[in-house]
Amino acid sequence: MAFCGNCGTQYEDGVKFCPSCGAPATGAAAPEQSSPAAPTVAPAAYQAPAATAVMDAAAKDAQENKAMAILAYIIFLIPLFAAKDSKFARYHTNQGLLVVLLSVAYGIVYTILSSVLFAISWRVGLAVTGILGLVAWVFPVLSIIGIVNVCGGKMKPLPIIGGITILK
Repeated sequence: MAFCGNCGTQYEDGVKFCPSCGAPATGAAAPEQSSPAAPTVAPAAYQAPAATAVMDAAAKDAQENKAMAILAYIIFLIPLFAAKDSKFARYHTNQGLLVVLLSVAYGIVYTILSSVLFAISWRVGLAVTGILGLVAWVFPVLSIIGIVNVCGGKMKPLPIIGGITILK
């Protein structure tokens, strides 16, 4: 019998990869017994890296502030003041603020462009305004994607606009 050098799992000789973690087998054999009555010494239990404490704190932060992070996509400023110490809520507040700011900017451009196009021709204005009105559905969809990420406890950036950071 051999033990995995990565996770400590015991496996059969001749195995090329650990069945538990998938690490390449090192071929470390099981300790020999000096007598039938001597107990077999098992390898030390696998100890998780020190980063798990940080991961546990982040998971706890996400769990405690899910409601605030969901509000970030509906009423974007409340989590900024109510959960200002939470990195999870602050991250999603940034994402929600981006959605709101870009939708307001889109609304302004939409209004100006449709006014100009209707002044030129009502047919062109109607066609372009209809198409641009369909594009406006992107913002509620981005908010829904953000809420789904919050419910999953993820700090995943939104498509297209997720790389922009306003709040640090």
